Amino acid sequence: MSNYVPLWEYVQNDGREAFEMTYDEIKTTTGIDVDASIIRYKGEIKDYGYVIFKISAGTRTISFKKHD
Repeated sequence: MSNYVPLWEYVQNDGREAFEMTYDEIKTTTGIDVDASIIRYKGEIKDYGYVIFKISAGTRTISFKKHD
């Protein structure tokens, strides 16, 4: 397990079909500083019913959607 578990749990509890969060929102709500390692661990979120469908370093956002 990675240090992103609090983020995965937050996304799961949010429950929306799809949504986007900024890196700053993630830091505020979960205490996690997003860095490049998220690419390595993003597959973990499937265990929480979601997938990451876009990571934008330029706009510093991550987009989530429910896993089919």
